[in-house]
Amino acid sequence: MITKMKTKIRNIQNKDREAVFKMMRDFYDSPAVIHKASDAVLLADIEACLSDMPFVEGFVFDMEGEIAGYAMVSKSFSTEAGGLCIWIEDIYLKPEFRGFGIGKDFFEFIEKRYNSTAARLRLEAEPSNTRAIEVYKKCGYEQLPYIQMIKDF
Repeated sequence: MITKMKTKIRNIQNKDREAVFKMMRDFYDSPAVIHKASDAVLLADIEACLSDMPFVEGFVFDMEGEIAGYAMVSKSFSTEAGGLCIWIEDIYLKPEFRGFGIGKDFFEFIEKRYNSTAARLRLEAEPSNTRAIEVYKKCGYEQLPYIQMIKDF
């Protein structure tokens, strides 16, 4: 049984590639996402997180030396919000690490990291992912009444 441990949140490193890819594959094969992603896209995401690309950052949640999950954030500009918008693209916890406050720790980390530069934090959730939605609400997130529209290439 896991007891409350200290979450160390750090940027993805080269040594994390395999573990992050496996978690990404689990996440994108789950009902938590509408659109599945190919292995090539997931690997390109990891490469982007490891590069000096200014629009994306990747993080892992380290629990006493074991990777418990990962997250990716991207950056955009929002006139409506009045500036920089931080999109929480992915947040995934291995099943055995869920319910221990890691998600809450991550949201606190992101708020501290961007509180002086970002106007808004934003994320998406599949409506059926009620457990995640409850965590987001407890962390102060609220639902936007927008319909999102996309055009994929």
